[in-house]
Amino acid sequence: MPSYLNSRDPFNLRPGSAISLLKSSPSLGLDTAATDSPEILEVYTPDSDPDFSISRRLAERSVDGMSFSLPNNVPTFNNPQRRFEDGRWGSSGRVHGQRNADTVNSVGDRIGGILDKRQLPMYKDKPYNYAASSKQSYIMRRKRLIAGAIVIFLGALYWLGLFSKSVPVSTDGGKKAWNWLKKQPSSATVDWLERRERVKEAFMLSWDGYEKHAWGKSVEHLWNATLPPQIFGKSKGLIARKFLGYDEYHPLSKSGRQMVPNGMGWIIVDSLDTLMIMNLTSRLSHAREWISTTLNYDQDHEVNTFETTIRMLGGLLSAHYLSTAFPEMAPLAEVAEGAPGEDLYLEKATDLADRLLGAFDSPSGIPYASVNLKTFKGVTSHDDGGASSTAEAASLQLEMKYMAKLTGEKNYWDKAEKVIKVIDDNGMADGLLPIFIYADRGTFRGENIRLGSRGDSYYEYLIKQYLQTSKQEPIYLDMWNQALAGVRKHLITYSKMAHLTVLGERPEGLENAISPKMDHLVCFMPGTIALGATNGLTETKAKKSGPWGEKQEEEMELAKELMKTCWGMYKATATGLAPEITYFNLDQPPKTERDHKERSPKQLSDAADAEWKGDYIVKPMDAHNLQRPETVESLFYMWRITGDNMYREWGWEMFKSFVNYTTVADGAGFTSLDNANEMPPKQRDNMESFWLVRLPDLGQECGMLISAQAETLKYFYLLFSPDDLLPLDQVVFNTEAHMFPRFELGKLFSTGWERKPRDWSGHIVPSAKSPEPEKQETVVKAVKTVVRQIQTFSG
Repeated sequence: MPSYLNSRDPFNLRPGSAISLLKSSPSLGLDTAATDSPEILEVYTPDSDPDFSISRRLAERSVDGMSFSLPNNVPTFNNPQRRFEDGRWGSSGRVHGQRNADTVNSVGDRIGGILDKRQLPMYKDKPYNYAASSKQSYIMRRKRLIAGAIVIFLGALYWLGLFSKSVPVSTDGGKKAWNWLKKQPSSATVDWLERRERVKEAFMLSWDGYEKHAWGKSVEHLWNATLPPQIFGKSKGLIARKFLGYDEYHPLSKSGRQMVPNGMGWIIVDSLDTLMIMNLTSRLSHAREWISTTLNYDQDHEVNTFETTIRMLGGLLSAHYLSTAFPEMAPLAEVAEGAPGEDLYLEKATDLADRLLGAFDSPSGIPYASVNLKTFKGVTSHDDGGASSTAEAASLQLEMKYMAKLTGEKNYWDKAEKVIKVIDDNGMADGLLPIFIYADRGTFRGENIRLGSRGDSYYEYLIKQYLQTSKQEPIYLDMWNQALAGVRKHLITYSKMAHLTVLGERPEGLENAISPKMDHLVCFMPGTIALGATNGLTETKAKKSGPWGEKQEEEMELAKELMKTCWGMYKATATGLAPEITYFNLDQPPKTERDHKERSPKQLSDAADAEWKGDYIVKPMDAHNLQRPETVESLFYMWRITGDNMYREWGWEMFKSFVNYTTVADGAGFTSLDNANEMPPKQRDNMESFWLVRLPDLGQECGMLISAQAETLKYFYLLFSPDDLLPLDQVVFNTEAHMFPRFELGKLFSTGWERKPRDWSGHIVPSAKSPEPEKQETVVKAVKTVVRQIQTFSG
């Protein structure tokens, strides 16, 4: 294990001490002598601070700058004071000895043998409920209470850093810890598990930066559990409001913002399953405690239906699945079978799902763009003429169907299923849909057809619905096959120089010109195409176990070529990170799959003047990098399905570029870039949610930064993991990378609709009208009369 992992501060995260802040702040009214004196205790009494101005400023200045070092006048830890503190720890029911390797070491490591060589956990790893033991005698309890009060009070000042020396802050973004970046082992010596550990370290850096600067639950706990009320007095409300776990995180400014008044835990909930698969037990315990005690969806506020479903509902359902099916992943006693908190994730998911169902109560059944969590009422989109995004309306099905399966409540299933029926009943040509649909009437708005923003995950969820229910609903396979054939017919074209495969757009409809534009979002398609061709099996097994022919071969070839194009988006820039949007240099007229004969190069050359780079056109307004997950997502699928380590190597190069150019100084996490083609790149103050987790496309650029890592880093972690971790033939990933199990329909569930007949182009064929009832009755009578006459004649 690298030596820096054994350090208490491997990325030099710790800021200066609170004492230095006090000494440099005359406005606090505390001079150097006062802060170095025991009389400092008197400063925090109500008499000396009647308006709480000192305590309030002290709280604001000290909380984020907490430093951990031994007070000069700390009492001996061998006396009854220490035993009192030990008793309080022991009563929590938790073990505070050896911890996971990923957990930051305790204060004891830093101060050597002074504390009897015993580890004292860092604050965030402390238990949340630790009442004193009731078995002690009244007299002893009273003595220890008095002694303990002194220890606790001094400990509070110690935790606030009032006795510590300043610790210099690293300004290199923590890159001293990334020594492995310089190593370039040959493919024969690659240790993929070691590379996976590098991803885990990046996640921990991002998570801990968020936890330190934008969560602050530990500060609220510190106030409640440790500090006498007179210290902060009226500042309690200020602290509680400021540190409730922000939904957004800005790593450069080390600040955050809530998306709803009391927060929804966007970052926390969305990262649960990542914490589990990475076995980050102490961090998971902190997150779960916050969910148990703080998370409340009963808020009078509108939220995006799609985003809340895929991230919040999906995150809770995935956490429930992993904690029950794989209890060895970051095991917690609270979620063990039979424990009181066993169903916490499912209970929270049920509460949220019931609120989200209000969005489906539209005249057509198409969900409204937003929903009010308190009133359960859907809200029409405030933009786009009131239309909902097609992708958002049609990417709620995996979550709602799994919810129905877990609870036995068919209402979730029926609501989600009806959405697809209404969409399909429009009978759009070749299964390709415009990107907006009206919730009130269930018809499409405009003719813009693309697989980028607002269109993407509709197609993704077609094949995944088929796989989720163990291939027992072939209607979704039929829709997927039709749509993929439409993509190949209308949207696939080729670059001029290197003949790279391009998946373009038809902004004016299928009858008008193709646009050579590819959002980075489109790069989900290579992996999804391979998933559809093999049903999640390896390519070798799929060829042996089921129908395999020319269609599947062509689809796998298409997946591989599109994957190469997406990889080229990274290789074509100065930073090695992809822009948000890329245009391509095409032949005129553009070639289609039917008339294309040339092949692209097997490998994209690293030469600065390589011919293939001339095919990539990046406009200045599109050059930003938002840490999106789609390319690494497809690399994960392509490696799992083909077994080709080339895709893992591409992923490793991408990951190194992320570490090189998006790491924030002072170890606060990672952020996005203004221009991926500029050196040195300018960093934005936002750690995109899809780095840790994913932010939906809301038609805006997200100058905010929401948590960051669950999706992109999760796929990197899985890419470098053994292929038996969450096998693709046993699970499905939603569009936020939350994993659900495959299941069978059983007796309760079935496909409750059928597709209308269609012609060769996919348009619905009008069915022959039934005769009017009167005419129908006349015909029946005539037939009966003829039958009787025949019988009479025969007799």
